[in-house]
Amino acid sequence: MILIAIVIGCILGAVIGISAPMIPYTYSGYLAIAIIAALDSVFGGLASTVNKNFDLKIFVSGFFGNAILSILLTYLGQKLNVDIYLAAIVVFVGRMFNNLAIIRRYYLEKWTNRNQNQTQEQTTGEEK
Repeated sequence: MILIAIVIGCILGAVIGISAPMIPYTYSGYLAIAIIAALDSVFGGLASTVNKNFDLKIFVSGFFGNAILSILLTYLGQKLNVDIYLAAIVVFVGRMFNNLAIIRRYYLEKWTNRNQNQTQEQTTGEEK
């Protein structure tokens, strides 16, 4: 089910990306930070799925909440002439790496356990 959603999302993103107009340079900083915040939410959702505690309401609220908050931080930083968005980037990218580590550990443990089980089955099969 998740694989189907990922494929549909990629196709939809490609179609929208091809047909969308160019984003003016003025707004590109806002879009970049919003995309990083949204990716953080996606990696968090994947990590929650791996940990079997995914909640759609939390995912959707985090997805839009993080994006809106990061855009507002970027706007405030531009008005104050301070690069506040850099703090948001550091936090979001750090969380993405943490979530990626959780996902990686889960699949490495799953792969290791599967290989150990196959080895044990071959060993018990040879002993008989």
